[in-house]
Amino acid sequence: MDRLEHSAWRYVAEVLPPEELPMLAAHALVDGRDSPALRELAGLPRRSDETEIRELYVQALHELGIPLPDEETAGRRLLVSLAVGLAKAELSPEDVVDRLSMTVAARTPEETRFLSIAAEYSEWMGADELPEWESGLRTAARSLTASSDLGSVTGVPGSLRD
Repeated sequence: MDRLEHSAWRYVAEVLPPEELPMLAAHALVDGRDSPALRELAGLPRRSDETEIRELYVQALHELGIPLPDEETAGRRLLVSLAVGLAKAELSPEDVVDRLSMTVAARTPEETRFLSIAAEYSEWMGADELPEWESGLRTAARSLTASSDLGSVTGVPGSLRD
């Protein structure tokens, strides 16, 4: 999965800020992708109008034949990405909770378990409850990562290196 294909689900899951899209387009050009909208997007400053950035991004994907996934697929990819980030110790359990930015529909038992444990988090958890919750979330993350049918979902949302 290349940089732009990976960005499509992150865009729909609302974990890819619009101000990162011009730089993403510039990187895609360097990677050998090219289209009129992609070139125009790459030339925009980060602080350009969000609507213009979004329209050019969607147009560039269309010109390059990269479909935007539906919200359910994007949400499921977000879950797997967060599980991978936690399993690789790139994210803390609290980071996972903070990055669940949309309503996610779980389809598999592993997705359901991961999501339900993440939803149990409360900033008012006692020091005696937190380690058990973190352990449960890490276990669910490993299970989800091992069972995912969503293909190559690597990296942690919120980073252009993905």
